[in-house]
Amino acid sequence: MASTTCEVKLRRGEPVEKGLRRLKKLLDREGILKNMRGRKHYEKPGDKRRLKQAAARTRAARDAREARNNNH
Repeated sequence: MASTTCEVKLRRGEPVEKGLRRLKKLLDREGILKNMRGRKHYEKPGDKRRLKQAAARTRAARDAREARNNNH
């Protein structure tokens, strides 16, 4: 699981906007924003399971399609 803290120190003479961009990239890489968005609303266990199964079906279909295309 991703940690819940990220730190970006501004370099000498670096604009704040550039530091914010680096922070956003770090948050995205660590998965913190995705985790926070996921916790924004309660999701029932059954709904979580259905979404997970649907994602697995989509992944399996994509992998099967790629495997068929690679064999030709």
